[in-house]
Amino acid sequence: MGCTSRLGTQPVRARRRYDNTLRHQLATETRDRIVAAGSELLHRTSIRDWRGLTVRAVADRAGVNERTVYRHFGSERGLRDAVMRRLEKDAGVDLDSMRLGNIAEVTARILEHGSGYPLERRAPVDPTLTDAAQRQHEALLQAVAAGPNAWSGAEGIAAAAVLDVLWSLGSYERLVVDWHLDRDEAISALTWVVGLVEEAVVTGRRPHARE
Repeated sequence: MGCTSRLGTQPVRARRRYDNTLRHQLATETRDRIVAAGSELLHRTSIRDWRGLTVRAVADRAGVNERTVYRHFGSERGLRDAVMRRLEKDAGVDLDSMRLGNIAEVTARILEHGSGYPLERRAPVDPTLTDAAQRQHEALLQAVAAGPNAWSGAEGIAAAAVLDVLWSLGSYERLVVDWHLDRDEAISALTWVVGLVEEAVVTGRRPHARE
């Protein structure tokens, strides 16, 4: 009787191990489906517009209830963090392994991935500001084209456009607000990079076309 009792418990333990493995597999698949649904929702809008990435919207797209989303991620913030990690993985970006020497490669991967999303609509700008921006564009294009290497065409436009980005107030504000540089530090940093681009144009160091 004792032996029969011990032998009789073995199939139960084996079945429980199988049940646990299956339960873990199903939970992993559900979690992946929820994260994939969040990523798909983001592809409908600008990559910077996360307003539509709500627990309810993701749950509906993934075919689960909201309680399931909360069970896997704890909160809407937890869900968004998981989606962001998925985006980094999809882009082939590993920030932990980034070092001087591969930042340009990481930059290319980030931008190539981000370029697959719709562009964010810009708010209308006052006509005076639009005209001022156009005059700045023309001045930069003329300066680049008049250099010793006479950059023109797509390369000249790219060089002028990069300079325009660097000297914009948007770049200055990002350094001050996001990176907490003071006024002089931000101006110095941007002036430094503008000088590097200007030197590259003067010396004929052209941007390398990506294959």
